[in-house]
Amino acid sequence: MSVLFSVAFAAQEVASSPAPAPQQAAPNVFAQLLPLIFIVAIFYFLLIRPQQQRQRSQQELWKSLKKGDRVVTIGGIHGVVTQVDEDEVVLEVAKDVRIRFSKTAIAAKK
Repeated sequence: MSVLFSVAFAAQEVASSPAPAPQQAAPNVFAQLLPLIFIVAIFYFLLIRPQQQRQRSQQELWKSLKKGDRVVTIGGIHGVVTQVDEDEVVLEVAKDVRIRFSKTAIAAKK
């Protein structure tokens, strides 16, 4: 009997409840994507673009190496370029002491 009473009571509540309010219009898709676009733009200008510029300037440095340039390697060795090959350089680090390095090991010119 209690089950029958519960079902009748539930049906009466549903019938007496007010009609649901009309739903609001869906938010604009652009407004939802705007924060994501903003985050991507921040990552590009703070992380990706500066790294690309550093890489471009490093490649220009390697292409511009010539005999007589004073350079520093990524390991901190200072020397003078005595020979430049396609992908290697020879540095004189002391009188009659020469070391062969890959061009990518050159960090900067002095």
